Amino acid sequence: MARDYYGLLGVSKGASDSEIKRAYRKLARELHPDVNPDASAQEQFREIGVAYEVLSDPEKRRIVDLGGDPMESAGAGGFGNGFGGANFGGLGDVFEAFFGGGGGGGRGPVGRVRPGADSLLRMRLDLAECATGVTKHVTVDTAILCDLCQGKGTHGDSKPVTCDTCGGQGEVQSVQRSLLGQVMTSRPCPVCAGVGEVIPDPCHRCGGDGRVRARRDISVKIPPGVGDGMRVRLAAQGEVGPGGGPAGDLHVEVHETPHDVFVRDGDDLHFTVSVPMVDAALGTTVSVDAILDGDTDIVVAPGTQPGSVTTLRGHGMPNVRSGVRGNLHAHIEVVVPTRLDHQDTELLGKLKEHRVRDVAEVKSTQAAPGGGGLFSRLRETFTGR
Repeated sequence: MARDYYGLLGVSKGASDSEIKRAYRKLARELHPDVNPDASAQEQFREIGVAYEVLSDPEKRRIVDLGGDPMESAGAGGFGNGFGGANFGGLGDVFEAFFGGGGGGGRGPVGRVRPGADSLLRMRLDLAECATGVTKHVTVDTAILCDLCQGKGTHGDSKPVTCDTCGGQGEVQSVQRSLLGQVMTSRPCPVCAGVGEVIPDPCHRCGGDGRVRARRDISVKIPPGVGDGMRVRLAAQGEVGPGGGPAGDLHVEVHETPHDVFVRDGDDLHFTVSVPMVDAALGTTVSVDAILDGDTDIVVAPGTQPGSVTTLRGHGMPNVRSGVRGNLHAHIEVVVPTRLDHQDTELLGKLKEHRVRDVAEVKSTQAAPGGGGLFSRLRETFTGR
């Protein structure tokens, strides 16, 4: 059965937050170890501290009001533990094994109403969807509140009763022989699974669990600028907890599919522009579909060299937090013709005669730029190799 946190502070179930705070402060002044060194007072001081922690948290208080114990997953939060929840480097496990629950105190029953688990959903998006943001409608298999018993787990007006096997303690003890002699061990009650209660007449739909499996249609809003591996959290859209406890969260993990043209680096976009040799020499304009901006002109200045980069600031991806857009980088690849007809050869010959100052020369490899295509250069830039 769940602990009476309200009773520990001496307040009613409908007490306001300020009333709970005043009651805690009053008891804390009376029971503080500096004021009252008595061992029982110190234990009470720890107990009211846990009670205040629970009742001052809206979500934990809701679990208490539903009949559960939000501290059961935290090792009983110092209740029933001779060491007040402290970590003694693994000695607690030794006491757990030999004395049943850390120093012989036992953990007590777990709450029947517990928070639900978080869920993870993976979603594949293309670059345009990541850039603009998108709303997706998905279907998930999850646990929802039983609409027949509304999470109570009982049929009709029936109610849970104290487990006869453990007497409501949630655990059973047994004496075992060991190298240290006879020791008392504790384990969760096999009949009530540690809850301390059993439901003699369970709900016909959920079987007493307070929840059922079902498919739900959920609308997921993905913000602009989201990237590969990022997660979007949907609060309370996960599984409903046992006993109709509050639902966990749903986390949607984005997987961005590679784009045919653009390579993404954070909020920046990179792509290659293949420019004929003559256009690189004379200058030209190339149009590209820039995802968010539609057709965008890339100006190739006269005399552009192979490997040059033209940057358009503010034409990249939006930052998922600030909305500020990154840059668009056009990597220029100069294409030299491999097949020339007679007229091409004649024209290039005249150009060569005119530009007699242009001669081939050998340069130091230390000053030469790295070879390879765009992806090789990007890999070197991003990895530092």
